[in-house]
Amino acid sequence: MGILNLTPDSFSDGGKFNSEKAALMHAEKLLKEGADIIDIGPQSTRPNSTFLTSEQEIGRLDHIISQIKKEFPEVLISLDTFHAETVRFGFNEGIDLINDISGGQYDPDMFDAVAQTKLPYILMHVNPSYETMHNKTQFSDITLSINQYFSQKTRELMERGVNDIILDPGFGFGKTVEDQMKMLEEVKYLSFRKFPLLIGISRKSFIYKPLGKSPLDINEETQKLHMKVLKQGARILRVHEAKEAKKVVDEYVKMK
Repeated sequence: MGILNLTPDSFSDGGKFNSEKAALMHAEKLLKEGADIIDIGPQSTRPNSTFLTSEQEIGRLDHIISQIKKEFPEVLISLDTFHAETVRFGFNEGIDLINDISGGQYDPDMFDAVAQTKLPYILMHVNPSYETMHNKTQFSDITLSINQYFSQKTRELMERGVNDIILDPGFGFGKTVEDQMKMLEEVKYLSFRKFPLLIGISRKSFIYKPLGKSPLDINEETQKLHMKVLKQGARILRVHEAKEAKKVVDEYVKMK
């Protein structure tokens, strides 16, 4: 899964035409480098980022989804949003998956919107409100806490008829470095062996900060961790550098 951010800091001049052109160019680059899914995010969820309403997200998305679908009809498009109305807009534009970092907690209408679209849903573990999203939580057992959350949320989804669920343990969201290192060791226990597991560790601070490096200087370390999680059953890698991740996936497939 290649990341395509539509946030203002992703494209140099922020103009409508240039943003759409840049988005198409970056989507093409990700696909050529081996991405199977393009994850489009109109809103930044980094610490201290600006909250966007659904209306603002939709304005930023414009027709980029349908344009990418037109240019690259074979691509799967995932929409990264926690707003139900943005999901409905994306559905009409042709998305294939819903990537909700909130687990349905930031918009009470989200799970119903997912059920209405009948699209696959990526369920991420995260703190229960937008304001506390990045607050470091003290977990007595991070793996147990994540699995309890997944158990509750998958039950809520399946009661609505949503069965095509992908689990994301939420690296980088409200977890200490120590807890995230523990998560890397226990990935194999996170998916109940029932749902596909997505891992998103690309450019995450728990990797680069302890090393005293920048987010752009940890490619080698990240690819080693990608191999580690693949060996434990991860099925989707959410990445910025598709080319490097594809090499790891290919290497892993040859080993099996």
